[in-house]
Amino acid sequence: MPRRPEDLVRGSVDVASVKSIYQRLREVMDHPLSSASDVGKVIGEDPGLTARLLRLVNSPLYGFPARIETVTQAISIVGMVQLHDLALGTSFLRLFENLPAKLVDMDSFWRHSIACGVAARLLAAQRREPNVERFFVAGMLHDIGRPIIYLRVPEIASETLESCRKTGELLYKAEIRALGFHHGMVGNALLDHWKLPPTLSEAVAWHHSPKLASRGRVETAVVHVADVIVNALELGSSGEHLVPDFEPDTWELLGISLTALPTLLKQVERQTNDAIEAVLGSRREQDAA
Repeated sequence: MPRRPEDLVRGSVDVASVKSIYQRLREVMDHPLSSASDVGKVIGEDPGLTARLLRLVNSPLYGFPARIETVTQAISIVGMVQLHDLALGTSFLRLFENLPAKLVDMDSFWRHSIACGVAARLLAAQRREPNVERFFVAGMLHDIGRPIIYLRVPEIASETLESCRKTGELLYKAEIRALGFHHGMVGNALLDHWKLPPTLSEAVAWHHSPKLASRGRVETAVVHVADVIVNALELGSSGEHLVPDFEPDTWELLGISLTALPTLLKQVERQTNDAIEAVLGSRREQDAA
C-alpha cells in the first residue's frame, strides 16, 4: 500500500522518451546562442511530435491565414517558449496506452485533458495572459496522476470507481479516503520529480482546492474553472462522472466578466473538437500506419 504520492510515481511510468525531449529542449532554450532552428531540430527528431505540433498550429484553434509547414516557422509565429510548452504537453500522449479499458478509456481521458487545456487557454486569453500555452499545458496535465493510480493500484482504483458510481461521491474524495491522497497530488509528484515549474505542478496538485496554491494561484484557479466547465459539458472523462465542486472565489480572482461565459462555453466546445482532431487525429494515423 503506497503511503505517499511519490511511492506511486517512482518507477511507475515509462516516461524516458518524454523526459528526454523535455530535457533536450530545455538545454537548447537555456543556451544564450540558441535559435528557433536549433529548437526545431530537437523537435524534428521526433516525427510523431512534429506531426502533432504542426497539425495543432494549423488547426482553427490558431486560425493563421497561411499554412505553417515547418517547426521553425511555427516557432517564429507562435513563439519559442510557447511551442516548447505545447511540445511538453502533447508528448504525454504516448503514455498509458496499455491501461485496462475497464478502468479508463484513454481516448476519453485525452479528450477530457485536451478539452481542459483548451478551456484553460481561453480563460487565460480572456485575462490577456502573455503565454496562454502554459495554461493549455496545465489544463492538459491536470489529471495526469489518475492513470498512474490506475496503473499502480488497479484494485483500489476499481473499488473507488465502483463506489463513486453507487454513492455519487466525487472520485478525488474517494481517492483520499482509499489512499490518503488524490490524483492531483500524484501528478504534482511526477512534475516535481521532473523539476517542472512550480506554477505548473501546483495547478495540477490543487485544481480541486485552488485556495491551497501559493506560487501558482492564477494558473490553479484557471485550471479549476476549466475542469468544472469541461466536466459540465461532458467533454471526455478521466473517470469522474460528476461535476466537481466549484469555488466561486476563483472566478473573482480571474477577474473575468460573467457576461463572457456563454461565448466562452461555445468556444470551448468548438475549439476542443478542433484540438482533438489535430492532436489525437495524428496519433491515430500513426497507430494505423
